[in-house]
Amino acid sequence: MGVLLGTAHLCAQDAVPSPPQTRVLIVSGAAGSDEYAEQQKKWRETLVGQLATRFTVPASRTVVLAEKADDGLQAATAVNVRQALAAIRASQGTADTLLVVLFGHGTFDGVDAKFNLVGPDLTSREWRDALAGIPGRIVFVQTASASFPFLAALAAPNRVVMTATDSPQQKYDTVFGEHFVAAFTPEAAEADLDKDGRISMWEAFAYAAEASKRYYQQRGQLSVERALLDDSGDGVGRDVPKPGEDGLLASRLFLDPDPATASGDPSVTLLIGRRNTLETELDELRRKKGFMPADDYERELERVIVDIARVSRDIRRRIKS
Repeated sequence: MGVLLGTAHLCAQDAVPSPPQTRVLIVSGAAGSDEYAEQQKKWRETLVGQLATRFTVPASRTVVLAEKADDGLQAATAVNVRQALAAIRASQGTADTLLVVLFGHGTFDGVDAKFNLVGPDLTSREWRDALAGIPGRIVFVQTASASFPFLAALAAPNRVVMTATDSPQQKYDTVFGEHFVAAFTPEAAEADLDKDGRISMWEAFAYAAEASKRYYQQRGQLSVERALLDDSGDGVGRDVPKPGEDGLLASRLFLDPDPATASGDPSVTLLIGRRNTLETELDELRRKKGFMPADDYERELERVIVDIARVSRDIRRRIKS
């Protein structure tokens, strides 16, 4: 028995933690017309293709629900959405990331917003309940009209929520989804704001939000959408130009594996550990915001952010050298 216990102990010590993984759920809802159906198909196929080829997210970790159950896809029904999220809940680890993207139409009944599915729709609160208990970090991108209420309903720690609109009354078709997908393509080189060769969730949001604004400006039209992002958990959100707490988590959240983890350089490993410690410190600091004097909070916030930036810069330099 002692030998068996000793062997088990050695195996546990030698076990190597699995690297963080990204899972994806794309829901392409009720289109309403052939034109919109073709548009949604193009967006989801482009996103799936880019995630697989450029961001190493395999098909085995990507689930796509569409209006029509064909080409091996399941229908975008409330039942299938809940089943897909339940399966992800059972397999996702605390270090993993889940990306959920909704393409389609939304409505608002004066009480809650809904995303149009095949059959009964799901309200923002029902989406919140379906996501409950999933470990790790979640990026939820609601690209439909009247998507604003999803911001407050889904806001939570370790979660990035994006909406195409800043009002539940916005009932017109949006273009945010198209530009969000484009942010992950090689043609959108400007999406990489810090030129580190990767696209963070903040960079994808900023690119899509600004491109959506230009869409209306170039046509001489009044913009009917203003994208918002919340990642502080307060459900308020922010636009790209506005200062605020939101954007800190999204700016350090990526869908592809961190190239630093594959370097094999012990000094890089130490730097990654330092960065992880600082990011944990940042999360703790943000949770203490309401209990700290404003000046102290801002001073500590600036210090931690600057330290993270410096360590990240050192990691990039060592990888390139």
